[in-house]
Amino acid sequence: MGTQSGPDFSKTELIPAIAQDAETGDVLMMAWMNQESYNETLKSGRVVYFSRSRQKLWRKGEESGNVQELQALYFDCDADTLLVKVKQIGGAACHEGYRSCFFRRVDPATGEFVVEGDRIFDPSEVYKK
Repeated sequence: MGTQSGPDFSKTELIPAIAQDAETGDVLMMAWMNQESYNETLKSGRVVYFSRSRQKLWRKGEESGNVQELQALYFDCDADTLLVKVKQIGGAACHEGYRSCFFRRVDPATGEFVVEGDRIFDPSEVYKK
């Protein structure tokens, strides 16, 4: 048994957070958390990440409505990666409208890829950009 009390934000300000569907086990996405987003996630029960591109907290689903309800939270043996088990509301975790951000499967023999799954929503309609 380790003595670590939780994820270690002292080594680096941002740590990777892998979101997994708590029911199916599907990997939905990978994003970043800082101490503030981690604390808010625990307090609110809704998953909050840190957006590196926007340099601010990213409350998952704040624009799309596709929020993630926290079901369980784990950290790895080095305390520098999180596994966030979620209930994905709205069916899509990906900002491109797919259930998972990992919707492109690469053929190892050719390096080409195919899209798997259907788009759940049209990003241009949801984000109005």
